[in-house]
Amino acid sequence: MDNMQDMGYQMPYSPAAQQPFYNQMPTMPMQPIQPMTPMGTVTGITTTPAGGVQEFPGTTSGAMPTSIASVPLPSEQFGEDPVMDTEYTQGYLRTQIGKKVKVEFLLGTSMLVDREGTLVDVGISYIIINEVETDDLLLCDIYSIKFVRIYF
Repeated sequence: MDNMQDMGYQMPYSPAAQQPFYNQMPTMPMQPIQPMTPMGTVTGITTTPAGGVQEFPGTTSGAMPTSIASVPLPSEQFGEDPVMDTEYTQGYLRTQIGKKVKVEFLLGTSMLVDREGTLVDVGISYIIINEVETDDLLLCDIYSIKFVRIYF
């Protein structure tokens, strides 16, 4: 508190009691809050002033209208992945399976490495090439591919 007075700050005081004066909100009488009603109203049920529930004949006690959201199912359950459409690289490469290809990959920022062989399979994030020299299967990352040469 002494530091505040040293910096030129003075606390406002009430003149009558020489105590710090704080802004206080005036107290207002509280009014009862009406409960919110759900989106729809229940027909046949009314509340009485005493807080009880009055039912009319032919209604069920506590019946609330409910709606259950259903999840639309696609017409083809577990159909083809949209990325395999020919507008995407994976979809186009899938149409070239069985053909001889030369694929160039970017490693790092400036190094290009190429691999040559027969395109065996195409997935969402990979391609598989059957190399010519070794007859091995080579799994390649599709996201590092820069160029693909397809031999006819």
